[in-house]
Amino acid sequence: MADNDKPLLIKRYASRRLYNTETSDYVTLEDIAGFIRDGRDVSIIDLKSGDDLTRQYLLQIVAEHESKGESVLPINVLTDLVRSYTTQAGSSVPQFLAASFEMFRDSQSKWMENMGGGANPMAQMNPIAKMPGFEAMQAQQEAFMKAMTGGMAGTTAPRQDAPEEGEDLEAIRKQLSELQDKLSKLDK
Repeated sequence: MADNDKPLLIKRYASRRLYNTETSDYVTLEDIAGFIRDGRDVSIIDLKSGDDLTRQYLLQIVAEHESKGESVLPINVLTDLVRSYTTQAGSSVPQFLAASFEMFRDSQSKWMENMGGGANPMAQMNPIAKMPGFEAMQAQQEAFMKAMTGGMAGTTAPRQDAPEEGEDLEAIRKQLSELQDKLSKLDK
């Protein structure tokens, strides 16, 4: 039985074929994407050189999905990512993205937890809701979740107090700009 705590080791041969070391068979990029969607981490290593190729292949999977019309990343986000490679803010972008996705996963887990917790899970007390700026953060997370899931997951009915989609995007841009300013001040 495979140990799901350790990343699944995929070896790339000189022929560029990808070999799953757990099942002793060749796999495709789509197979690797499936492992990841199932919650499994992967590590892709070049057999000859020993180089870690994981990042390269994960980017290739994202690019293939984006080119097939399965867009998750809006054009402005992709544009900002490209810009981050040539700006001072580039050094803080990876940490910001990692923290954003971690917050997204945590909020998604909490949301799922709350959905299973009683007759009216929305009535449960949330101490974080009393924090200043919580509503703005919640709106940002909802917009992010909507963008990541194509507007499908977790939406049962539109919120009455929800801002228009353009306002959500503008609020996210403003918050991102403020975070970038704060991060640039920390780097100095």
